[in-house]
Parts: sequence; structure tokens; C-alpha cells
Amino acid sequence: MVQESAYSKVRQAARTAALTSARQASPLCRRPYDLRHAAVSLWLNSGVPVAEVARRAGHGVAVLLKIYAHCLDGQAEAANAAITASLASKHEGAA
Repeated sequence: MVQESAYSKVRQAARTAALTSARQASPLCRRPYDLRHAAVSLWLNSGVPVAEVARRAGHGVAVLLKIYAHCLDGQAEAANAAITASLASKHEGAA
């Protein structure tokens, strides 16, 4: 196990050595958790199914939805289009 204070010092030294000043100032990696949060948000916004995102993130679906529900807002139009396309293809196959 590595103590958090030691981890933080090594992580900060690595950021300073590897990143430009602008990248160091970015909120993306201010804390180790920030990068994880960005990845999970990206997966959800990209349309990866919630259950798969939860599995990859090591969350239960309920916890994932509680924390990341804001990422799912505004996807109604895309969901409606997917449902319409699915229904249309089923009607074509039945005709």
C-alpha cells in the first residue's frame, strides 16, 4: 500500500514533468478521480449502454445513474430516433 501523501507527491511530480503548464492547469486531471469521471461521462454521452458503463466502472447501475444522471439528460431525441428506426425496420420485415 502507498500512503496517500506519497502518492500525491509522486503524481504531482509526474504531472509537472509530463504536462505543459496549460495542461497542468486543466481541470481534467486535477485529482485522480477527475480522469475517471471524464471517462465514464464520455462513455455515457457516446451512447454506451448504462449496464456496460456500470460494469466497466465497477459500479452498480443504480449508483451509476445516481452519480452520472446529468450525462443522460438531452438524449431523448437520439433515443426516439433509435426507437423509430427499430420500429420501421420491423415493419419493413413484416410486409
